[in-house]
Amino acid sequence: MITEAGCPVVTRVVRRERKGSSLPVVVDTTDGPWFLKLTGASQGVLPLVSEIIVGVLAEAIGLHVPARTLIALPAEIASDDPNDELRELLDASVGINLGFELLATARDLTPPEFERVEMTTAARILWLDAVVQNLGRTPRNPNLMMRRGTIWCIDHGACLPFQHDWSAVTEQMPNRPYDVASHLLAWAAELLPDVHAQYAPVLSREVLRQAVAAVPDAWLGSEPARRREGYAAYLFKRPKRGWS
Repeated sequence: MITEAGCPVVTRVVRRERKGSSLPVVVDTTDGPWFLKLTGASQGVLPLVSEIIVGVLAEAIGLHVPARTLIALPAEIASDDPNDELRELLDASVGINLGFELLATARDLTPPEFERVEMTTAARILWLDAVVQNLGRTPRNPNLMMRRGTIWCIDHGACLPFQHDWSAVTEQMPNRPYDVASHLLAWAAELLPDVHAQYAPVLSREVLRQAVAAVPDAWLGSEPARRREGYAAYLFKRPKRGWS
C-alpha cells in the first residue's frame, strides 16, 4: 500500500541515471536505497500516476514490477552529483516523489531474447499494455528486464495517454483499438483471447479503484475524488477486443 504517512525520507542523492529524459536518481533514504522518479521533471506528475496505477494492475495479474513507495525529498538535499541541471530538478521536486525498488543484478532484455519470453507471460504483458494503452514497449524501447530468470516490466510512464487531456475524453474513446503490430511482443497476440478470458475478471471495478486510490491527492488536480473515478471508469470500459 502506497501512503504518504511515515514514508521514507531521502538522506542523500547518490547518482543520476542516464536512461530516459526525466533524469531519475538513485537515492539513500531512511529505508535504504531507492530509484527515484521526480515530480519536477519536464513531464510532471502524470507519468508517476501511470506508474502507480499500472504497477498495481500488473501485480494483480501476476506480472513482476518493482515495488513502489512514496518518498519525501527535503529541500537542499545533499547530492554526490554536482550537476547544475540536477540541482535545479531536485529543487523543483521538493516534497513527495515516487520511489522504485532497485533491481540488483537485473539487466535489460536483449533483442535475441525478445522472442524467447515465455509465451503466456508475453501475452499477459501484451494484454495489459493494450488495456492501459502503453505507448512505450517497442523493439527500440523494450522496458523489460531479466533478473534471476524472471522477466520484470518497468517504466510505465507512457501509459494512460488519455489522462493528458481530460477535456477530450469521450464515451467512445475507451473503445479505441490498440496497435498490437508495433508492440515488442506482437508475436504472442494469438493468445490474447485466452488471456482476456482469464484476466479481464481480475481487473474488476473495485481493483481499478484500489489502483487509483494509491495515487496522492495532490497529483490528481483540484477534484481528486472525481478524477479517481474517471480513471477507474475509463479503464473499466476498455473493450474486450481492444487489441484488434
